[in-house]
Amino acid sequence: MPAEVNLAQLRALIAVADAGGFGAAAAELGISQSAVSHAVAALERTLGAPVLLRSSPARPTPLGEQILPHARTAVASAAAVSAIATRHSGGLTGTVRLAAPTTVCQGLLPALLHDWRAAHPRLTVRVFEGEDDELPVWLEASTVDAAVLVDADPAPPGAVGLGADSMHALLRRDHPLAGEATVDVADLEDDDFLLSEGGCERHIRESYRRAGARFAPRHRIRDLNTLIGMVHAGVGVSVMPALALTMLPADCVLVPIRPAVHRTLTLTGPATRPWSPAVTGLLAAVRCRDGGR
Repeated sequence: MPAEVNLAQLRALIAVADAGGFGAAAAELGISQSAVSHAVAALERTLGAPVLLRSSPARPTPLGEQILPHARTAVASAAAVSAIATRHSGGLTGTVRLAAPTTVCQGLLPALLHDWRAAHPRLTVRVFEGEDDELPVWLEASTVDAAVLVDADPAPPGAVGLGADSMHALLRRDHPLAGEATVDVADLEDDDFLLSEGGCERHIRESYRRAGARFAPRHRIRDLNTLIGMVHAGVGVSVMPALALTMLPADCVLVPIRPAVHRTLTLTGPATRPWSPAVTGLLAAVRCRDGGR
């Protein structure tokens, strides 16, 4: 009888593909690097072809790319079965992979993680930072189990709204507009504008469009901490979500812009497959915290 693919092999494939190497995958799985290598090799023997390129970083072969979505689904389904059994016996355990934008990870998730630890002490939540447009893709590809989506429309049934996050001008404290209650985006035209490429560009463009102001970024910066550092150094000004407040040095401020523009945040599981009991439990804890809304 020919050998069959097993979950340990699929977990090893996923871990190496996600971590980019066998050593990092071993640390992720909590096993030896040799065990990861043996699992992948056994999978390749069973399939009769390589699934990973042993490069730096390691990456899937064309066959591996085709297998990965199915491997993620199989591993997620097995975890869901275990979680159902655990919940039946009195508690949630395991790991939930949660993705969110950087500002949400910094400004909103710490309080949620604290509440989740209190409600489900045996459940681990691993957080992944991503760009707004990456998160739905990760969610539907089973790369993550849950995500905080920006402006989800429509939101999947059972999703939980986390509220609206308004856009603010990021200024040095010594900027002439730093002490204002609000800032008209048109008043920023005289400054060099630094644009974060982290996902809020469409919100910023909308604010400029509504104000009839000229949108001409001087620099485009992918990393949000780098952008904040450039504002701090006096290179220019920017616009970013209010949740970025926790990331700012003492001599930078956020001032609400006008016309007001905001993004909505939604915590959800995938739209195209059943949610694991662990994800359902996390969302239930948020509803309970927010009074059942």
